[in-house]
Amino acid sequence: MRKTKAEKSTGPKKIFVLDTSVIIYDHTAIKNFKEHDVVIPITVLEELDNFKKGNDTKNFAAREFTRYIDSLSGKNTLQDWTPINGRTHGKFKIEMNGSKKVDAQRIFEERKADHRILNTALYTAETNPGRKVVLVTKDINLRIKAKSLNLQAEDYETGKILTVDELYTGVSEVHKIAHESISTIYEKGACDARSILKRTDALSNHYYVLKNGSASVLSRYNSEDQSLHRVVKSAAFGVIPKNAEQAFALDAIMNPDIKLVSIQGVAGTGKTLLSLAGALEQRRNYHQIYLARPIVPLSNKDIGYLPGDVNSKLNPYMEPLWDNLKYIKSQFTEKDKEFKQINEMVENQKLIVCPLAYIRGRSLSNVFFIVDEAQNLTPHEVKTIITRAGENTKIIFTGDIYQIDTPYLDAQSNGLSYLIDKVKGRPLYAHITLQKGERSELANLANDLL
Repeated sequence: MRKTKAEKSTGPKKIFVLDTSVIIYDHTAIKNFKEHDVVIPITVLEELDNFKKGNDTKNFAAREFTRYIDSLSGKNTLQDWTPINGRTHGKFKIEMNGSKKVDAQRIFEERKADHRILNTALYTAETNPGRKVVLVTKDINLRIKAKSLNLQAEDYETGKILTVDELYTGVSEVHKIAHESISTIYEKGACDARSILKRTDALSNHYYVLKNGSASVLSRYNSEDQSLHRVVKSAAFGVIPKNAEQAFALDAIMNPDIKLVSIQGVAGTGKTLLSLAGALEQRRNYHQIYLARPIVPLSNKDIGYLPGDVNSKLNPYMEPLWDNLKYIKSQFTEKDKEFKQINEMVENQKLIVCPLAYIRGRSLSNVFFIVDEAQNLTPHEVKTIITRAGENTKIIFTGDIYQIDTPYLDAQSNGLSYLIDKVKGRPLYAHITLQKGERSELANLANDLL
């Protein structure tokens, strides 16, 4: 993980005051401030108490954090400074008091949790005049309010990549390749990469478009034997790649040696469709196919606001996944065996479309697992999902890092970006960024201009 600003410092010990948003983003955050001390406002505990029931990510984070705090405190009261992790880390405490000199609730003319947290941070600064006090929050507005009160505030940067402009794409074009090399790849299916790439830093499972004038070939780099293997535009359950990037994505999805795949791209580039088609093509190799996505309520409202039972509430979130399945079925007639196979897989629960929360805690063995809208996951959630993988499991993460619906995440701090940045080049992993939209000319127009 990328170190926080706190971890980089070498000066006197600081005090970091954590906002609720930090705990929801990473319930292990308290461990990531090295030798510095951490204050948890009592308001944060109150908010976490409201979040503890349910199956959403925030509910899980709230429960895990409160359990950890309880185990750390031991026989101490939570108003005592308590060691976080022996001698290697600082201490923490729960702070109940607020500033009597500056009242954020009066200044901002509203009694709310954020303002009580500000008051606690102000009180901590007032009572520790010799130490630097920093409010850490994922909430941009709260950081601005803190700074307006002359209180230092910063984002929680653990799990945040440096820049999205240089995020790994998984694809390169190489020009002026010798015709003999292109012919060799076509005829033999592979060739030695060292004479073609003329570089030693090629990443495992990186994809190349090799060109020489009008001649070209698609290839994937194999780091074990330093060779380039031909990538063929082959169909999967009636779905045919429409461009080189889609061919690369389907190659990674269909390759049994690649256990972890991420596909990044804007709407309409075919991320989920290719993943589902590839999974169906390999249905005999796995006991089940899971197609899941995180539930992100619209306008930050809980799904309880929606009418109907649980299934009715969840249907609007799952409908895009069913749409992809309907599209694949539309490639066949009702009499075709493929059409019947899809229906049978759904009926027999060999193919399951469900919210991601329903799979939490399960061991994923002999499963082809597709996680859609992965940009709405935190780095910790992505790690949790991958660590659940058992024998003969393949995981596909798809999403668009620029279309994030979750508060406190952005293009740099979401789990999909983190995964791409940290795992690139590993033999078990492949990544493809899909650039070209294939949904329709109208969809492409919107993506390009709006």
